[in-house]
Amino acid sequence: MNVDEEVGRLKEEIQRLGKIQPDGSYKVTFGALFNDDKCANIFEALVGTLRAAKKRKIVMYEGELLLQGVHDNVEITLNPTPSPPAATT
Repeated sequence: MNVDEEVGRLKEEIQRLGKIQPDGSYKVTFGALFNDDKCANIFEALVGTLRAAKKRKIVMYEGELLLQGVHDNVEITLNPTPSPPAATT
């Protein structure tokens, strides 16, 4: 699986485990992602996938490196997907 595919799967898992916010974003804690059995089977390097998604501005979270236990309560926000531009005639 390449990085773009992993980031796409990460988005799906954050939507599955997270709570939708009024602005259309989703929030989940790092601990919920890290300790989920399905995520553990999908992602060989969850932290690396999160960093790639953050670099692409798909997710937001405090800090650079998240560690199990220490950062379990850090909220990860999946940014809302922008609406496609309206067709002009």
